[in-house]
Amino acid sequence: MNLLLIEPGELAADGTARLTARRAAHVSEVLRAAPGARIRVGVVGGRMGEAEVLSSEPSELVLAPRLDGEPPPPSPVALVVAVPRPKILRRVLQAAASMGVKRILLLGTYRVEKSFFASPALEPAAIRAELLLGLEQGRDTILPEVSFRRLFKPFVEDELEALFPEPARLLAHPAPAAPLLGALPGRGPRAVLAIGPEGGFTAYEAQRLEEKGFAPFSLGPRVLRVDAAVPYAVGQAEQWLRVTR
Repeated sequence: MNLLLIEPGELAADGTARLTARRAAHVSEVLRAAPGARIRVGVVGGRMGEAEVLSSEPSELVLAPRLDGEPPPPSPVALVVAVPRPKILRRVLQAAASMGVKRILLLGTYRVEKSFFASPALEPAAIRAELLLGLEQGRDTILPEVSFRRLFKPFVEDELEALFPEPARLLAHPAPAAPLLGALPGRGPRAVLAIGPEGGFTAYEAQRLEEKGFAPFSLGPRVLRVDAAVPYAVGQAEQWLRVTR
């Protein structure tokens, strides 16, 4: 835990915060922060800074936060990701949040198991919990916006243009002829990045995305799981945007 997150409702009128359960146990047993110690904190959706530990037990932590800093700037990359297996989804959400991605759309495609949409991992509370873990890792306080579209074709035909106006559109796709990202010309300061399921988008799906301006590129000769492909591709896209501006 690189940043202890406090919910806005946990801040008392006197400026202190009382935390229990996982966060209290972590500060007491892992950080071993005694009264008087200072730890990095942030308020979900707000500012960040340091807090003095007033008391620390595994069951309850009392802090006096001083929130005098702003969260880091968001990533310039938005994500459209085919819904992966629930176990992989948790890793994807954490990785994306830790990298500062603020817009994530989880999309149903031909190779996505329809049962995935009924998984408890897609419940709002479960998604939020994973995003918070990612924010703790990345020292950020602003939760990403996560949305869902079960059907590929209506999304691409009717909603994509309005939802993702980013000037650069990138398609991480394991096509043999796809160039490396550095070979693509730059287009603007922001990008939306589409990543398919394990096995990739179908030829039809990839073609429809290309018709909407998504430029295919390769992540290299290796086959990556989605939870590895997402942070790798986001990092490459951020570097590409910096170089091509």
